[in-house]
Amino acid sequence: MDISARDVPTAADAPRPHLSRPRVGHIQFLNCLPLYWGLARTGTLLDLDLSKDTPEKLSEALIRGDLDIGPVTLVEYLRHADELVAMPDIAVGCDGPVMSCMIVSQVPLEKLDGARVALGSTSRTSVRLAQLLLAERVGVRPEYFTCPPDLSLMMREADAAVLIGDAALRASLHYAPKLGLEVHDLGQMWKEWTGLPFVFAVWAVRRDYLAREPGIVRKVHEAFLASRDLSLEEVGRVAKQAARWEAFDPELLERYFTTLDFRFGPRQLEGVAEFARRTGPTTGYPADVRVELLEP
Repeated sequence: MDISARDVPTAADAPRPHLSRPRVGHIQFLNCLPLYWGLARTGTLLDLDLSKDTPEKLSEALIRGDLDIGPVTLVEYLRHADELVAMPDIAVGCDGPVMSCMIVSQVPLEKLDGARVALGSTSRTSVRLAQLLLAERVGVRPEYFTCPPDLSLMMREADAAVLIGDAALRASLHYAPKLGLEVHDLGQMWKEWTGLPFVFAVWAVRRDYLAREPGIVRKVHEAFLASRDLSLEEVGRVAKQAARWEAFDPELLERYFTTLDFRFGPRQLEGVAEFARRTGPTTGYPADVRVELLEP
């Protein structure tokens, strides 16, 4: 049987290798919206297998290997720094007030020694920061317990509460003033105490995934930086669109997005080192833990 040239398979006829999209985490709080909003505008969102969840659950998924790249709370990053590489110049933090990590209290903080404090936070970093500030800056040691992030329920069960994210925004802006409660911003307390910025979450990649897919990792990193920059350039538009679905007006959301610090540079690393020095021995990581950054 004669076989013509057109019957011979060519490279173009061969099946294409299956490429898996990187599995990337997304914190389902307003504070991360500027880091993701631009991804939809540029089309990069279609290149990611995106998973939404709380900071705590996304951290666990990244450490377990169920995600390749994603946000991880600072405490969990420091505990697993040997398994993760942090991405430079992208984080969620503050250099002063943060507006969404709060201690809401019925009494002055100085009167919380031995009192009950409800932890409604899903972020171990915010909880650890609140405990550190109360113990070392204020000089009190309350009795802590976990509780759903419902301010009215918390205030029935406790003298004070730790809240983060959207629940903290609602509590501090809407409910606490009506109830006559004190509101203490954790970012501002840390800044007044140390003079440094604070980082609540970093973006990191698993070392094994980085070894397999260094090119994809760098493209994802570049996409997040471009998304952040675009979102902050168009922050009024981002705030206006978000306000359609949230219980906050556009002006407040614009102030919130521009109050947050999305950088992760030398000053932020100083803040991380200071937090690790103060908390490492009691939190499960070396006081001088090394933060390794993705190389350009």
